[in-house]
Amino acid sequence: MIQVYHNPRCGKSRNCLAFLTQSGQEYEIINYLDNPPSFDELVAVLNKLESKPLDLVRQKEKIWIENFKNKALTDSEIIQAMVSHPILIERPIVIKGNKAIIGRDLDRLNSFL
Repeated sequence: MIQVYHNPRCGKSRNCLAFLTQSGQEYEIINYLDNPPSFDELVAVLNKLESKPLDLVRQKEKIWIENFKNKALTDSEIIQAMVSHPILIERPIVIKGNKAIIGRDLDRLNSFL
């Protein structure tokens, strides 16, 4: 089953769900703001994305700018920042099996599926 880390307030995230629905794909919504991933869950997502933690951070978020920008952070510290402040996690994340992508680009999402 496809899993989608979703923020209902995000237009790109809503577009991703609409695309999945139109394509007939079954999926599970993970509202990560209400149920933030644990450190280990976020590490697993990063492994599926084949990305570094900083690649998953929304670096224009106020929390990031005020608390973390321009600081020398380890990967673990960046992951912990996202666990503590899930609004920092880029969305939507689409997980299928052992792979994942950021589903902002619908053409890329279509290729992924």
